[in-house]
Amino acid sequence: MTSNDLGARSIALHKKLRGKIRVVAKSRLRTNDDLALLYTPGVGTTSAAIAKHPKLVADYTAKSNTVAVISDGSAVLGLGNVGPAAAIPVMEGKALLFSELAGLNAWPIVLDTQDTDEIVATIKHIAPVFGGINLEDIAAPKCFEIERRLKDELDIPIVHDDQHATAIVVLAGLVNALKVVGKDKAAKVVIIGAGAAGNGTAKLLVADGFSNVLVLDSRGILSRRRQDLDQYKQEIAAITNPENIDGDLDLALRGTDVVIGLSQAGLIQAHHIREMNQRAIVFAMANPVPEIMPDVAKAAGAYVIATGRSDFANQINNVLVFPGLFAGLLAHDIRRVSDSVKLAAAYELAGLVARPTRGRIIPSVFDRRVVPTIAAAIAHIDK
Repeated sequence: MTSNDLGARSIALHKKLRGKIRVVAKSRLRTNDDLALLYTPGVGTTSAAIAKHPKLVADYTAKSNTVAVISDGSAVLGLGNVGPAAAIPVMEGKALLFSELAGLNAWPIVLDTQDTDEIVATIKHIAPVFGGINLEDIAAPKCFEIERRLKDELDIPIVHDDQHATAIVVLAGLVNALKVVGKDKAAKVVIIGAGAAGNGTAKLLVADGFSNVLVLDSRGILSRRRQDLDQYKQEIAAITNPENIDGDLDLALRGTDVVIGLSQAGLIQAHHIREMNQRAIVFAMANPVPEIMPDVAKAAGAYVIATGRSDFANQINNVLVFPGLFAGLLAHDIRRVSDSVKLAAAYELAGLVARPTRGRIIPSVFDRRVVPTIAAAIAHIDK
């Protein structure tokens, strides 16, 4: 099926559905007694109980398993800053995945502002009804400040999906890919893209003990000598690039074992792959069009190849992570997504593929073990 065919079918389905989610009542409303219990006058007793003991809200309302999927439309998929209206289909899709894969309630919320202070204030104002906040498709670097401030000011889990869930699934895939090629954490890893996903992935790989990681933005390798880095890129430069080298993509990929593309279509060329070490690992994760197409990467000598797409082998996509991650966070009252949480999730996810091969380093999105495995993995992490 061509991309044009898929796009046309998707448009037709969205037009037919007019939205992918809806509110469904958990209890039938058929009698006056039902009305009295579910609404007035009975509901007043429940509200009074919560007013007296606020912690009861999770026991008596949907807060216990409801997630807000929030975007300002500033970094939607591979489309960029398309605004809130165009972000709605993506956020609806995320909500559908929460429901179908993890049994969680989720609601898409797109904000008609891209001002950091306004975004933070709005989320704080609507937070009481939600058990967790999933930040989605918010451009870097403001996404980092938004997440930090919300984590400081709210007592529910705040997950920036592009940053944390992506890092978890990349690490899980990489753990198994390294087994396939017979390499370890001393492998040279190049991450192309220093936005939210690149930032989160670099930090998690370093936290896991990878000792030779380089990160590139549009101007080249992040080094401690560069004077044009914002504070978030400075943080990455401080923990990566052990030799503190400067240079472009050509230099970075020469003699590299792993390249992780979290950037844009077509950025990796066949000659880059030929310059990498033998049994190279290539994660080309730009969506919807990867940095290099799998057939081109394979022909150039790549040994293990993954993308973010479902129509190629080895789909490294954060959909494998966020449903189970939130299921575990909400079920076990974990309010902070620490490195320990992310590492536990990544290794348990990798462990679902007992004997990884070059064509299978990660479980399928439809593997029903994924959500409960991740949820259980973080159950005993320090809160």
